[in-house]
Amino acid sequence: MSHGGKRSGAGRKSSYGGDKTVALRVPEPLKPVLEDWLRDYRSWRTANSAHADDVRTLARQLSELSLPLFANSVPAGSPVAADDLKEDDVDLNARLAPRPGSTFLVTVKGESMLGAGIHDGDLLVVDRAAEARNGKVVVAALNGELTVKRLEKTAKGLRLLPENPEFQPIPVPEDAAFHIWGVVTNVIHKVD
Repeated sequence: MSHGGKRSGAGRKSSYGGDKTVALRVPEPLKPVLEDWLRDYRSWRTANSAHADDVRTLARQLSELSLPLFANSVPAGSPVAADDLKEDDVDLNARLAPRPGSTFLVTVKGESMLGAGIHDGDLLVVDRAAEARNGKVVVAALNGELTVKRLEKTAKGLRLLPENPEFQPIPVPEDAAFHIWGVVTNVIHKVD
């Protein structure tokens, strides 16, 4: 029996459906979030393996989604006469995520941002490439905890501001493990 070299069937088995795996370094506060995402991905991949042999195929199908845009606006006041004139098709990906390589979605849990129109269960469109300027709504990790808040930058430092008077602003200490994931660009809110 020879030693060394590559042997067929040897090595660690992938838990991601046979895909090649690579090592990746991430900030420690993000580790539990990414582990949860990978667990969900693995479950989805297992449940949909017959229909999704290639994740890129699914992504391409999603990127081709477009819906009709009608010429008339819908008034929120008094009703007006309607027509059925279709103006164009709208690609929701281009509209909601003009920089798809830096955009991700996250679901909101909690009610600290009601004043900004962000409700529990809403889906946020977050752009990692957008500048996190003063006053922007951001998704951030503070000491390993994720939150969505309005960013306040002053000479005294950073604070994360809620948009609900029942919640207190969160100061960001200089020695805190703090990372801004991205700027919220859109909110997808389900109407009951």
